[in-house]
Amino acid sequence: MEILDHLLLGFEVALSVQNLAYCLLGCLLGTLIGVLPGIGPVPTIAMLLPITYVLPPVAGLIMLAGIYYGAAYGGSTTAILVALPGETSAVVTVLDGHQMARNGRAGAALAIAALGSFFAGCVATLVIAGFAPPLAEVAFKFGPAEYFSLMVLGLVGAVVLASGSLPKAICMILLGLLLGMVGTDVNSGVARYDFGIPELQDGIDFAAVAMGVFGFAEIMSNLELRDKRVNLTSKVGTLYPNKQEFKEAWPAVVRGTAIGCCLGILPGGGAVLSSFASYTMEKKVSKNPERFGKGHPAGLAGPESANNAGSQAAFIPLLTLGIPGNAVTALMIGAMMIHNIQPGPQVMSSHPDLFWGMIVSMWIGNLMLVILNLPLVGLWVKLLNVPYRILFPAILVFCTIGVYTLNYNVFDIYMTAAFGLVGYIWSKLKCEGAPLLLGLVLGPMMEENFRRALLLARGDFTTFVTRPLSMWLLVAAAILIVLVALPSIRKKREEAFVDED
Repeated sequence: MEILDHLLLGFEVALSVQNLAYCLLGCLLGTLIGVLPGIGPVPTIAMLLPITYVLPPVAGLIMLAGIYYGAAYGGSTTAILVALPGETSAVVTVLDGHQMARNGRAGAALAIAALGSFFAGCVATLVIAGFAPPLAEVAFKFGPAEYFSLMVLGLVGAVVLASGSLPKAICMILLGLLLGMVGTDVNSGVARYDFGIPELQDGIDFAAVAMGVFGFAEIMSNLELRDKRVNLTSKVGTLYPNKQEFKEAWPAVVRGTAIGCCLGILPGGGAVLSSFASYTMEKKVSKNPERFGKGHPAGLAGPESANNAGSQAAFIPLLTLGIPGNAVTALMIGAMMIHNIQPGPQVMSSHPDLFWGMIVSMWIGNLMLVILNLPLVGLWVKLLNVPYRILFPAILVFCTIGVYTLNYNVFDIYMTAAFGLVGYIWSKLKCEGAPLLLGLVLGPMMEENFRRALLLARGDFTTFVTRPLSMWLLVAAAILIVLVALPSIRKKREEAFVDED
């Protein structure tokens, strides 16, 4: 009954006229930008993050979630129609989805991807609702020591989710922690690492870093490439899968949903590993593995369902423990901090309207995407013909205006441009930006809780291991480090991400 009451609260929040409008706006914006090659969900949310400054917290986060789902749907549309994945997790979608399109079954492929993603989203929403109450009980046992240990676990998770080498991921996290120390110390009032620049005394703005590293750097990377679009010459055709396609797709949808829910909950799991794991599973259980890569419906349905389920299941550690599973959820943490909402276990008890409203909005957003995207597929096909050289000036102007309106300070534009240049260099060095962003977000919170824990323990450092919950969180982080450092697991991890490069 308690879960039912919470869900009713969620429906009350999510079905308000304002939140429905922002959910719809987020889905449309996300799909629009996700369809366009070269712009994925991470740069999209980074670019639109400033908009949430002027919105109520619930409406802002619901809109960002809608952008996330919309961009993911748009990415699959691009992958199916023109073999250009809008995001990393859609790489697997290209293998069989685009082949179905080339075989004249583009409409059926789009329908399978959309319906499979919707089913996976519904199941993942129920999983989130089921996991929430037990974790809410744990929330009341968290003190400063537990919060610090939890954030250590989150940073270790960032190493796991990074697709590059482990040393590079660790370096990026440390750099993010150092950037988080820039500004005035809250306790002493002493300016740290500001180099005499007054604008840095308030710290480095999270949105400027996110937009620079993900937005501006993405533009620079895409400008290197010529427009190599492969336009779909054949018609999209009917949106209804035939009986054989339906028969082959739905078992894969169920398996992909289960894989996505399991891997999405784990720190560093998320959509990418879920989609790759689902495709591997479908090939192993198939009686005709040679059909994969030639337009097999199961090769499309499984990864797309796992992708969506993994993306939504990643909200479980995000909303309940404050641990992001990917770059998008790291940006969501930044959006929560913008509205002075402390990410972590207390969100469920201190902001139940936000927590349950977000959960219900996930289901509503997926429903909106199915209703909107399939009838509008002709519009998305036309958008694919827009050259990137026309798009990037508009994106650049939009980003610049968004950064400036945060504090109405030109220095923020310079900061974003600087991080864009640095982010471009990092992309060349294959250093992922997500761990840096997570270190920047969690760094100040870690420092604050570290100081509080030592103050309460009168300077006794053993407080982090003598408190049982804190100790087990640190043990979990240590086990994760040992596992990811093992040669066999490291090799499997590299194999899982090899298609991303």
